[in-house]
Amino acid sequence: MTIRSGGRARGGSQAHPAERGTYDEGWQPGYAKEVHGGRGRGGRGTAGGNDGGDGSNGWGNGRRRRRVPPIVKFLAFALVLGALVLAALVTVLRPVVRDAVLGWATDNPAALGMPFIADLVREDLGSKLTDPASTDTTQVAFAVNQGETAQTIAARLEEQGFLSDGRAFVFIATERHLTGQLQSGSFILRRSMTPDQLVTALLAPDQIHYVQIALRTGLRLEQITAKLETIDGLQMNPADFYQIAKHPTPELLNDYPWLKEVLPPGGSLEGFLWPANYQVLPDTTPEELVRDMLDGFHEAIGDRMTVPASRGLTFYQVLGLASIVEKEAAQDQDRPKVAGVFTNRLNPKLFPNLHLGSDPTVFYIYDTLQLANLDITQWKTWLFWAALPKGETLPAELPDDLADYNTYTHQGLIPGPICTPTIASIDAALNPDTKDKFLYFLATKDHTIVFAKTKKEHDQNVAKYGL
Repeated sequence: MTIRSGGRARGGSQAHPAERGTYDEGWQPGYAKEVHGGRGRGGRGTAGGNDGGDGSNGWGNGRRRRRVPPIVKFLAFALVLGALVLAALVTVLRPVVRDAVLGWATDNPAALGMPFIADLVREDLGSKLTDPASTDTTQVAFAVNQGETAQTIAARLEEQGFLSDGRAFVFIATERHLTGQLQSGSFILRRSMTPDQLVTALLAPDQIHYVQIALRTGLRLEQITAKLETIDGLQMNPADFYQIAKHPTPELLNDYPWLKEVLPPGGSLEGFLWPANYQVLPDTTPEELVRDMLDGFHEAIGDRMTVPASRGLTFYQVLGLASIVEKEAAQDQDRPKVAGVFTNRLNPKLFPNLHLGSDPTVFYIYDTLQLANLDITQWKTWLFWAALPKGETLPAELPDDLADYNTYTHQGLIPGPICTPTIASIDAALNPDTKDKFLYFLATKDHTIVFAKTKKEHDQNVAKYGL
């Protein structure tokens, strides 16, 4: 017998459901005798309430509900159980899992490429990933050596106070795909840089446009200031640099005990601004540059600031004498003898009037007077250390702060340096060659120097060399 939607069996007999693999509506009490794809016309079944006993929710269609196989039930149970276990692992055991993952990621930075691990590391680093390790804005040279990795660089950065956690550097470098772009060399950093800025400075230096400040030897403070006016990309105001170098603050001096020991009260930093090629960041401040120059001076001069008592001069006086030697002698081999001439002139037994008689000191005074009438932005057009225009002389009355620089009228040493001297000039001033008792010298056109013991010999040299 087959199932029909409403109606009876075609035969005259009615089979029991147990004897066949089908069933007949007649065995389902409460259903209408005829169903035509809609609701039964009789009342709803009573055996299953609203279900009608066959899973049809009372909207009987004469179909039998299928049984769910046991294996499916088991798999569903296992899936639910697995989800519960995973939830327990993620919550209860998360710290254990995290520590294990973090340790593995530290030893294997390549694992940071996996999002799950990267998220755990990012969460663990927190603000260390974005905040600078310090507020110190001092520029510091940092060297990357050949063969170093992001991990070794990060370790040194953390050790030197640039990073709160070296992993931040490795994380960002990996995230930015820069770990394979390590370049050896010297770089300029600040401890106030964020980890991302440090990565850029060391691994993507082309994105940072450093500024080169090349300062040759023998420059006076105003020349250095004028030079700063000509450097493209430097955001510093040269006038601010001049102010702090001319009148260093107590806070600055307190950071340089060696400077406080040798600099007279109210003294400027003239003579202490070491010449070099400074590679700096565009936003370098005037004080940062001044500090770099002071550091360079101290590193170069070293223990020369401890002047032997037998020399009879303070280091500041030595520096002043050396600055004159620097402008008088073009060649290092002549400097000790030139220093010897000035030292002999300080000996009243050899040179009673005690006048050093140095032309560069006159040029220094003249330039200072003229620069005072120019705006700082115009200093770059001035020709420093040139002879006075023909027929022009220094004023008879000079300002108090300049009068004693005139070595033709003032006896003894000048009040302070007129430029930053080289080591060769400082060594000459510390150990002048006085044995021949020369009192005069003359620089020839080929920059060699001839010496004389008397005025008569000196005049003969002038006549001989046509000067």
